[in-house]
Amino acid sequence: MVFKAVPPNENYKAQYKIQNNPTNYHLPMSHRRSLHHRDHDHSHGDSKTKSRVGPDGRVYHSHDGLAPHSHESIYSPGYFSRRSPPLLTRDFNERAFAVGIGGPVGTGKTALMLALCQFLPDKYSLAAVTNDIFTKEDGEFLVTNDIFTKEDGEFLVKHGALPVERIHAVETGGCPHAAIHEDIIINLGPLEELSNLYKADILLCESGGDNLAANFSRELADYIIYIIDVSGGDKIPRKGGPSITQADLLVINKTDLAPAVGADLTVMERDALRMRDGGTFVFAQVKHGVGIEEIVNHILQGWEAVTGKKRR
Repeated sequence: MVFKAVPPNENYKAQYKIQNNPTNYHLPMSHRRSLHHRDHDHSHGDSKTKSRVGPDGRVYHSHDGLAPHSHESIYSPGYFSRRSPPLLTRDFNERAFAVGIGGPVGTGKTALMLALCQFLPDKYSLAAVTNDIFTKEDGEFLVTNDIFTKEDGEFLVKHGALPVERIHAVETGGCPHAAIHEDIIINLGPLEELSNLYKADILLCESGGDNLAANFSRELADYIIYIIDVSGGDKIPRKGGPSITQADLLVINKTDLAPAVGADLTVMERDALRMRDGGTFVFAQVKHGVGIEEIVNHILQGWEAVTGKKRR
């Protein structure tokens, strides 16, 4: 199908006409918009962002030539018990067990990456991929922190740190969620390469900062961690969204800041249990090492369950 561009004024008129056509009132507004999008490319403020309706009926758009992805409506916050299971049939020799780490900007994703590399036993071979929209700052942070330099070999061995060649920084452009859910090839490539080069047991993949609806595809992450922090307020867990409700592990970080921001940890605990159907969550102070051992234990439990291997 060829999609024809429509000038903004005609575009608006066409959209208004379809959405307000009485014969379409039985349809949700999102479906009425879809009827409009079927007819043409749709600009989102710049000429490089186009949208269209795919064969599945969803409206897809792309940024700067990246693969199209959708922003389909979510009618429920999701359920932990109904989350997508890991893909047990995939070949872990081709790509090692992958841990996806997501969360809003500034909640401590990169700090958690750093802590995991410090706390995971050195008997496991690790590699890491970090995502940012337009920079490689998170990857550079991991490289330039003391445990990732090559200046002190004894320190690296003692703390199980990653050499610089085991870290790959990805600039995703556009929406960060696209690189972990809809268009994962930008991460799959580096993960597979690192896995094969270094015979990795565990791969860490950090998403760019995104919202509560941005969850990892199971084709990319075998174990999903979503990290929030108390500075956003104690209301965050009850807001729900696929990341809160369906991540394998929810980490509530920076608990030491709760008094300063007026966040009630008992409220966050209550809401996390309710929104996640009793799914696992951990209170943490990642920067200070609090909760890291528990997080590592959950990761290794997931690694054992999915790969069939026993922790060493």
